[in-house]
Amino acid sequence: MRHLSRMTAPHWLALYGTLLAAWTAVVLMATPTGWGTLLRDLCLTPAAAAGPGGVLAMWLIMSSAMMLPTALPAFATYDDIAQAHGTGGGGHLIAGYAIVWAGFSALAMVAQLALGRLAILDEPLLAAALLILAGGYQFSPLKDACLSKCRMPLTFFMGHWNDGPFRMGLRLGATCLGCCWALMALGLIGGAMSLGFMALATGLMTLEKLSRGALVPRAIGLACLVGAGFLIGGPA
Repeated sequence: MRHLSRMTAPHWLALYGTLLAAWTAVVLMATPTGWGTLLRDLCLTPAAAAGPGGVLAMWLIMSSAMMLPTALPAFATYDDIAQAHGTGGGGHLIAGYAIVWAGFSALAMVAQLALGRLAILDEPLLAAALLILAGGYQFSPLKDACLSKCRMPLTFFMGHWNDGPFRMGLRLGATCLGCCWALMALGLIGGAMSLGFMALATGLMTLEKLSRGALVPRAIGLACLVGAGFLIGGPA
């Protein structure tokens, strides 16, 4: 983790620049003038009116802002190993990771446009179904397997070091996607580009990766299921 503070390698500068730009774009949505108005109008525009490009841009910004903080410990671990071996490749690692989440953003865009055409994005039953999906996934063996790899980046990299940085980036992105896709999908109902949802989800996903044991992911899953139950059986 010591290299996080040095900021000497170009890929670290690019990474922090991307992270800062993504969160700046989110915060600017609340700004009533200039670029903030344009971003806010884009994000408040119905998916069908925004079109594929606009919706994809929203999901790309959201994925960058939410997932890069959770991946920083893994990137720092790679940086330590690479410097110990006298190699580089951090930029290729991040590129492979980003490609996976760009693919997720494209799939999320398709899903949001499809649900928008069906006019069910605001339906409580859809929200309940997504919460049940996300909550149930928190208890699944696949979630546990992906989360365990995310929690032990040193073991992950040493096991796949011969793949090279780009392929390891793809693997890391796929592992991270397997860990977080269900919670990220809640953006369909929590509000794509909603600052409140993004801050909460980012905090929870980071917490479960930095914690140990099953308490945090199970608690998140239980909260999702309780929320779904409230939507199904609670007051209208």
